[in-house]
Amino acid sequence: MALAVRNEGAKVNSNINVTPMVDVMLVLLIIFMVITPMLQNKVSVDLAKTDNPIAMPDADKEDAIVVAITRDGTLYLGQNRIAGSEIGQKVRDMLADKPGKQIFVRADARARYLDVENAIDDVRSAGVDSVGLLTEKRQGPASAGE
Repeated sequence: MALAVRNEGAKVNSNINVTPMVDVMLVLLIIFMVITPMLQNKVSVDLAKTDNPIAMPDADKEDAIVVAITRDGTLYLGQNRIAGSEIGQKVRDMLADKPGKQIFVRADARARYLDVENAIDDVRSAGVDSVGLLTEKRQGPASAGE
């Protein structure tokens, strides 16, 4: 009588199947590509162009308080549209627990000067000492005045 020897080790597959992982990664990539443009937390304005802008990295932080003024004079505090008469009180409420906070103003290049000036005056009357005006660097050849 002979013993039957079974070789179970020969049936082991040591290859890794990466197809499910690739499928999951492609789905995640598509989701992130679709969602990323929606995460923009800024009101779309065409900023004024300057030759030597000052870098203000604090304006890109999540807790930065940004006032945006569109071409037609509409005011936004963050993403929320507000009336011009409300901006002082809203900024005062936001700064109640953050003394010495800087406010950033993103004004459209074609916005009326009076609208921008009134917004800055309202913010300053709310007790803000430091107001940053956000601009973009002018691209292309240098101006003739240099």
